[in-house]
Amino acid sequence: MAETPALIVVDHPLIRHKLTQMRDRATPTPVFRTLMREVGGLLALEATRHLPVETVEVETPLVRTEGTRLSRPPLVVPILRAGLGLADGLLALLPEADVGHLGMYRDEETVLPIEYLVRLPVDIAQRGIVVVDPMLATGHSAAHALKVLVDRGAKPESLVLMVLVAAPEGVAEIHRHYPAVKIVTAALDQRLNEKSFIVPGLGDAGDRTFGTL
Repeated sequence: MAETPALIVVDHPLIRHKLTQMRDRATPTPVFRTLMREVGGLLALEATRHLPVETVEVETPLVRTEGTRLSRPPLVVPILRAGLGLADGLLALLPEADVGHLGMYRDEETVLPIEYLVRLPVDIAQRGIVVVDPMLATGHSAAHALKVLVDRGAKPESLVLMVLVAAPEGVAEIHRHYPAVKIVTAALDQRLNEKSFIVPGLGDAGDRTFGTL
């Protein structure tokens, strides 16, 4: 696992194997969707490492012992629509998590995000929050999502951005605005092309997840 203070690349053989299948343009939508959910579950282990815990006592069949539980359920915030597929894997491990939604799409000319939906709980100031979006390309959408959360009271150090594939340009954009936010990704790719798509990437994650190519 490659790690810098605010960037964690989860370089696990299972993740590399599944990501290679997802990069393949011949992978059909049902398989791609399943892989997205599976990789989301694998990334979730690192993305939730920051969550606060507390010590509790439990009775095993033999003795009384101490254990650990989450202090309170985290908030999972997928960026619609592509974030839904990756968030499913995280939610499979954390069914007690609350889920917020941020809807935005990219203006094809300016490549800037246009927001159309914000649905969040009111009590986010003291919560661990995982923002989920498969592709960190320019970083504009993710930075906008983080701003929405911070403006509503979330602490940057409590935020994790979980992505499938990141471009260096997107990582730099997030670090420029929110240096305390950790980015957890399966791969740091080479660059953006002239249309601001990640290279080598895997195409449009939303279209490939939902079959709207």
